[in-house]
Amino acid sequence: MAKKKNEPQAKKHTAQVEGLRAAVLEQPITETLTENYMPYAMSVIVSRAIPEIDGFKPSHRKLLYTMYKMGLLNGAKTKSANIVGQTMRLNPHGDSAIYETMVRLSRGNEALLVPFIDSKGNFGKVYSRDMAYAASRYTEAKLDAICAEIFRDIDSETVDFVDNYDSTTQEPLLLPTAYPNVLVSANTGIAVSMASNICGFDLREVCNATIAWIRNPHCDLLEYLPAPDFPTGGEILYDAAEMAEVYRTGRGGVRVRARWRYIKEENLIEVYEIPYTTTTEAIIDKVSELIKAGKIREISDMRDETDLSGLKLAIDLKRGVDAEKLMNKLLRMTPLSDSFACNFNILVAGMPRVLGVREIIEEWTAWRTDCVRRRVYFQKQKKSDKLHLLKGLRRILLDIDKAIAIIRETESDAEVVPNLMIGFGIDKIQAEYVAEIKLRNINKEYILKRTQETDSLADEIAELEKILKSEARLRGIIVSELTEIAKKYGSDRKTGIVRQSDVQTVEEEEPVPDYPVTLFISREGYFKKITPQSLRMSGEQRFKEGDSLKYTFECGNAAELLVFTDRHQVYKSCCADFDDSKASVLGDYLPTKLGFDEGENVIDVCLPEDYRGSAVFVFANGKVAKVALSAYQTKSNRRKLTGAYSDKSPLVAVLLLKEDVQLALYSTEGRALIFSTAQLADKTTRNTQGVAVMTLKRKAILSHALLLEQSGIVNAARYRTRNIPAAGARLADEDAQEKQIAMEV
Repeated sequence: MAKKKNEPQAKKHTAQVEGLRAAVLEQPITETLTENYMPYAMSVIVSRAIPEIDGFKPSHRKLLYTMYKMGLLNGAKTKSANIVGQTMRLNPHGDSAIYETMVRLSRGNEALLVPFIDSKGNFGKVYSRDMAYAASRYTEAKLDAICAEIFRDIDSETVDFVDNYDSTTQEPLLLPTAYPNVLVSANTGIAVSMASNICGFDLREVCNATIAWIRNPHCDLLEYLPAPDFPTGGEILYDAAEMAEVYRTGRGGVRVRARWRYIKEENLIEVYEIPYTTTTEAIIDKVSELIKAGKIREISDMRDETDLSGLKLAIDLKRGVDAEKLMNKLLRMTPLSDSFACNFNILVAGMPRVLGVREIIEEWTAWRTDCVRRRVYFQKQKKSDKLHLLKGLRRILLDIDKAIAIIRETESDAEVVPNLMIGFGIDKIQAEYVAEIKLRNINKEYILKRTQETDSLADEIAELEKILKSEARLRGIIVSELTEIAKKYGSDRKTGIVRQSDVQTVEEEEPVPDYPVTLFISREGYFKKITPQSLRMSGEQRFKEGDSLKYTFECGNAAELLVFTDRHQVYKSCCADFDDSKASVLGDYLPTKLGFDEGENVIDVCLPEDYRGSAVFVFANGKVAKVALSAYQTKSNRRKLTGAYSDKSPLVAVLLLKEDVQLALYSTEGRALIFSTAQLADKTTRNTQGVAVMTLKRKAILSHALLLEQSGIVNAARYRTRNIPAAGARLADEDAQEKQIAMEV
């Protein structure tokens, strides 16, 4: 009975599963992408990330228009929190995103050549990664004066308006910028499958270049607009061919370097302008990294001294350092010299297009011409409407008494306008205008003065109609406006231009001086490099209390070091990275000098020389790995290699061998085993586990390993084996005598 009762439910469940399976199969992935993903992608491209021909993204436009409607163009500053709250009527993406947009557009942040917001309070700095801006409740703002050109004639139907997201108000689709703001304001955006990265240009130069193009579309733009301009200053390393390519295609790179000065009295360098693409913290971090790696030794200290007077990075030099050579090195190795990757991707008529500078000016001029045409048409319509009213008023002038009589004798208020229309032969609009005239204005002097305007209005309308019919006159208006803006708001460019031919060739790094040295490494990881002369004159080696000597090497100053640690990593360094030392000092602490991870310790130090031969790793579990030294050789100057050896068992010893030798292995159960490294195959994988060599009993481990000639074993045949793995033989007394003084690993 129970089985029959559950049968309908099982059938129903099966039918549901089949229905879901059919539903899934009925919608191919191509349809899902087309119906769901593509609208999202287009929304990000069109409504968020890519700027339009007016130079603004929707978030910028909504914020500035809100401030304009709040009366902040000519009014006093108000709290930023108030502006953010009002902007949410147009931008529903949250107060944090709105305020971040506001910060970038502000004068205080210095992210734009021509800022749109006059700010008061801490708005952070574009050249600082860690300098946080204050909360919106603490800062104040209003629109900057340049916004008068951004909103010029916006109320004259120059641009289209659309409903906001909840249809409670309207906002402009574009702002009628009276100058090519798309080239003046830097803009960066990442959309779906595309991005935009537009560098800024000097306002005056952009206006002059646009005027030149309007007058002659084949002009040489580089003559008027030589290069981009960045708010943080610096110097552009100018290459005419590369710049021409950027102007032609809208893609390419612009190399920018910092500006600096040498203060001889204080023996320091002051960096006061940096590339737009970096920050002071990034520069300091990189310089610190180079100092730590031993690549830069000429600097004794570097600090950020930025204050209210502007950006300043101070670099204290060691005695006798050539500032010019040091800066050449820093410009080559740090973000003090960086490049801006241009990608002039702009929305034109709702479609993303990568345009060259000439094409951008052409598109902007066409769009601005339409704005001016719409403005002139709006003015013509206003004047035509006024002229129409005045013509009706002129009819009244013929007989004012008749008009008064008509109004007086009309019993119903609703019949006043129709009666005036019949009595004077005027239309409804004219009659409404006459009916609304105040009693005090019904005198011949007032009416004569008003009607005298009809002739001048007719002339003005005729002039406006001529402008509408002439493309040249419309562009002439644009030229006059651009000339006025360049004169009123123009300023000298901030970024200098230095031609590549004038730049001194950066010298290659000086070769590392090579001379004989002796290396001393202690058990706790202290390192000393001593020259033969100093070693002859020195006394006993000094070590930290409880520490003692572990290794001694004789090599050259240019020799490389491999420092293996207990975190399965190897650090590569050069003897030249360490200063010459004396026997009386403790030396450099390797974990600090090489930048070990916290808690990381030195296990072994080796000299790979020419990276020929093998590294033999002996592990506590009785396995031995033989790895070709070439596996640790890198073409780049990498300082740390992870996965330097296997992490499956603790490392007991590392031996660098040029040729195969015999090794003696010792276990904690008192056994020894001698075998030849020729029995091991070379591996190219650094973290190989190796092969079992010494068989160990439970709880026993391989304790240490030595070269046979260093072991002190008298009867080697007793412990030698041809096949591995093997347990070895118990250590005889005569073979254990040297063990107490052997080097522990």
